Amino acid sequence: MSLAVDRSRIESLVRNAIRQSGLASPAPSIASAGQQPLGWVDGKPNLRVSISARHCHLTDEHVEILFGRGSVLEPDKDLYQDGFYAAKQTVMVVGPRKRMLPSVRVLGPTRGASQVELALTDSISLGINAPVRHSGKIDGTPGCVLVGPAGSVQLEQGVIRAARHVHMNFADAEFYGVSNGDMMQLSVRSPDCSVSFEDVLVRADKAAKLEVHIDTDEGNACNLDAATSVELKKSGCACQH
Repeated sequence: MSLAVDRSRIESLVRNAIRQSGLASPAPSIASAGQQPLGWVDGKPNLRVSISARHCHLTDEHVEILFGRGSVLEPDKDLYQDGFYAAKQTVMVVGPRKRMLPSVRVLGPTRGASQVELALTDSISLGINAPVRHSGKIDGTPGCVLVGPAGSVQLEQGVIRAARHVHMNFADAEFYGVSNGDMMQLSVRSPDCSVSFEDVLVRADKAAKLEVHIDTDEGNACNLDAATSVELKKSGCACQH
């Protein structure tokens, strides 16, 4: 009677034997392990630069207050990052002196703390001095009032101008020679409007696809819609990718 041995068990035994013999070679990188990493095209990262327009993130509690008891976010359009979406719901954001933005899109899924992300021109329009912060870093930031069809929420803090950042997976990070928390530089070439953006924060996650997020003001400044090329590189690095 033949004995069936699990393939992964055999591979594990072989790896252990090689390590113990001292003949082990360096482990292959994620990018060369046989399967193409998430988001890669033709064996290399596929860089995407997206404009992140004004939006808000809500807690489950605030969803119910704003849209009614038992309400949940209803996905309307999937975002590029898997598992994230623009919801059907929008809210009115009200600042000092009754200045308001009438229809600000809610993004899902819900979070542990509600947060409103604006561009500089948005914050000026509302009369809110919103600081540049990385998402989730809302301590000490100004608040606002959110108004929905079923109620309103007074946020004591959470209004920010989202700092530019790049989502990437670990294979992308290996390709560029960066780690989570590092800073990179994005160069956008477009007719008469080429711009280089510094301080692009690396947000590395195993499930992410390579995507830079800039706000509407930054997208307009570089005329992103007419861009002929985009380049991303590690800050202080002379190499081009």
